[in-house]
Amino acid sequence: MIFEKITAILADQLDAEADKMTPSTKIADDLGADSLDLVDLLMSIEDEFGVEIPDEEVENLTTIGDVVDYISEHSN
Repeated sequence: MIFEKITAILADQLDAEADKMTPSTKIADDLGADSLDLVDLLMSIEDEFGVEIPDEEVENLTTIGDVVDYISEHSN
């Protein structure tokens, strides 16, 4: 469920194909997200899941799987 929502957000904001994304897909390298894209993505993900991702955690969230794991551990 979390994975599907995150891939939908990524697909929408980065004009990418959700069905080709896997947990190991790298958001910047594989999907071409730049720093501004990452800020927008994180804001959308925070809004969708009701979590706040601290700046110091952002650099650790490089793959879709990293984001899914973070959300799983920190969502209500």
